[in-house]
Amino acid sequence: MPIRPLTPELAEKARLELNEDPKHLQDGIAYLRDWISKQPHLRARTDEQWLAAFLRGCKFSLERTKEKIDLYYSLRSTAPELSCVKYSDPRCKVIFQHGFQIMLPKAASPTSPKVAIIRPGACDPAKFKITEVLSVSYIKQQLSLLNDDQMVVCGATSILDLEGCTMGHFAQMTPSLMKKMVVSGQDATPIRMKGVHYLNTPPGFETIFNFMKTLLNEKNRTRLHVHNKNYEALYQHVPKEILPVEYGGSGGTVQEIKDHWWKEIEAHKDWLEEDLQFGTDEARRPGKPRTAEEMFGIDGSFRQLEFD
Repeated sequence: MPIRPLTPELAEKARLELNEDPKHLQDGIAYLRDWISKQPHLRARTDEQWLAAFLRGCKFSLERTKEKIDLYYSLRSTAPELSCVKYSDPRCKVIFQHGFQIMLPKAASPTSPKVAIIRPGACDPAKFKITEVLSVSYIKQQLSLLNDDQMVVCGATSILDLEGCTMGHFAQMTPSLMKKMVVSGQDATPIRMKGVHYLNTPPGFETIFNFMKTLLNEKNRTRLHVHNKNYEALYQHVPKEILPVEYGGSGGTVQEIKDHWWKEIEAHKDWLEEDLQFGTDEARRPGKPRTAEEMFGIDGSFRQLEFD
């Protein structure tokens, strides 16, 4: 299947910001396919559209793209808890319907970042582990990489709404898990983070926030914005009209957006099932195998963060 053509606006943005031209794209895909075929430890997708997302996310640096592809798939071996709930698991739909993550269908303009609202408080920590919830979000992220050219080219903005978060939620956020989340989102996924906006921050938030900042690179640390209850400040970054009704916008209801996304997931069930075969066999990696201990500093007894 040929690569989807970008809209004229996205093609120009990709040319200016990502160093893209059609020849580089086709040559890069051919190079990556050949490289993947020669890696004894790596089982990676070689679909043109999939590899194009990684090339664009790495601004067509072949070395960075290889590193990111390798890391993306090695996390399935070294941090399997981040993808512990599969599409076929009955808990997937149950978790999904709680609306932990809502990918907004609209954007501010044809070349603006896409926006996701993340709502940890929507899931009861007594019923769901945070790793299970993250796994379901990972499924939606995969489909965005596959299908959302605007997110791949323009990046993503997140709104982290902490309404309803309790100590039960924070207790699951161990330092090791936070490091895995940052490695996955910042280092392994070819989506450029354009901003994170925090709403409705509860007591204990500063402890998590300050630790998470230490794990981010300098560029991403400058893109964190804490608004708490000040929705007007949020609207200066994310236009009101693209937000759900529940956030003062006119971009549909949360339930409508959830229903749309579940249909997307069901439409790609064969693709998601096929994707389970990909990953790494660290025992076959040339040189030193990657381990969780090496990548995330896990010593087997990471203590919880202490909250005031």
